[in-house]
Amino acid sequence: MKLRDKLAEKIEGWRPRTTRLLKDHGDKKISDVTIAQAIGGIRGVKCLVTDISYLDPNEGIRFRGYTIPETLAALPKVPGAEMPYVEGHIWLLLTGEIPSEEEAGELVEELKKRAELPDYVHDVLKTMPRDSHPMAMFSAAILSMQRESVYAKAYEEGLGKMDHWQPTLEDALNLWARLPRLGALVYRLKYKDDKQIKPDPKLDLGGNFAHQMGIEPPYDDVARLYFILHSDHESGNVSAHAGHLIGSALSDPYYSTSSMVDGLAGPLHGLANQEVLRWIQGVMEQMGGKIPTEEEMKEFVWETLNSGQVIPGFGHAVLRKTDPRYTEQRNFCLKHLPDDPIFKYVDLLYKVVPPILQEQGKAKNPWPNVDAQSGVIQWYYGLKEYDFYTVLFAIGRALGVLSNIVWDRALGYPIERPKSVTTAMLEEMAGIE
Repeated sequence: MKLRDKLAEKIEGWRPRTTRLLKDHGDKKISDVTIAQAIGGIRGVKCLVTDISYLDPNEGIRFRGYTIPETLAALPKVPGAEMPYVEGHIWLLLTGEIPSEEEAGELVEELKKRAELPDYVHDVLKTMPRDSHPMAMFSAAILSMQRESVYAKAYEEGLGKMDHWQPTLEDALNLWARLPRLGALVYRLKYKDDKQIKPDPKLDLGGNFAHQMGIEPPYDDVARLYFILHSDHESGNVSAHAGHLIGSALSDPYYSTSSMVDGLAGPLHGLANQEVLRWIQGVMEQMGGKIPTEEEMKEFVWETLNSGQVIPGFGHAVLRKTDPRYTEQRNFCLKHLPDDPIFKYVDLLYKVVPPILQEQGKAKNPWPNVDAQSGVIQWYYGLKEYDFYTVLFAIGRALGVLSNIVWDRALGYPIERPKSVTTAMLEEMAGIE
């Protein structure tokens, strides 16, 4: 397989860089940790390494050095579609190179061969109460497939340290192929009376996901765009870090991916898009469903802020400009749903909120983030089950998390084990008697 050969070439060229850093420069300091960082969730502490993506404060996420607009422009496009192959994006995340049409096409066919879900997965899900959260169902189904792990079997048989990445890649490829199908299975089991739709062998990963969800084009392009935009966000966010942490113990990728999903399910991480959509719909209800003028929206925003509330979907811990993920989804909406009432509210908020937040002077970043836009598109195309939105997020995020785990194994990264201190120690360090 060309992808495996290309990745092997990349790994062999990369390993000396890591070895040299550890051997010749291991004692050099790159960060000083404060008490606030120790207590405050180790925010901003430079203690993880990833080359898959970087969050640039001004440019947004860079996938292997490419900005989001550059990524979408450079990746091979699905014939007849606006958006690129998700499979081509996987190639980029793993190798750092834009694939050719041929390379992307080969990976499309490779993942199709791996996409069949074991029969028992459906059986496992049907035993769960129908009111189970879709993320719990998604995570449980992933965990149930652990018996399929190529890595776990190879480890039991004995595996050289530098060879761990190869069976890890096999598991990653199988999971990338199966997760969209699993997501559609959970959706139709829970919300569509278990009326499943068979995959279409002619379609790519994003196209087949839309097909099995039962949503007509251009939702296939929505899926492709959504999965690519949400694929990675450095390694320090909860979902990526959870996958990295579990993987560092040499747990196989099924365990790591299930833990990634569990972290993403938290209301402080992956639920923001549905909360923003719910808030916007509440605003629409307060305004009687009519489209307000800019002045009316400004008045509402000021009243909201002056009452001590926030405007959800605006601000970001790192970004200091509009999130490019928001921009790409906004461009899609302007083309495909410009007259949708909910989008009109989103667009008004985009125009009036940043200047107001700047005038108020409390927000470091007054610009919208990805969550201010993404739920609106899902709702427009009929996906109105809020709880399922995070499953979409998880399918996309698995692209970057698993790419990172492959490279962690390739470079022989050790088990993650930070050191804890006591409150008394912190008080002593601070000079408190």
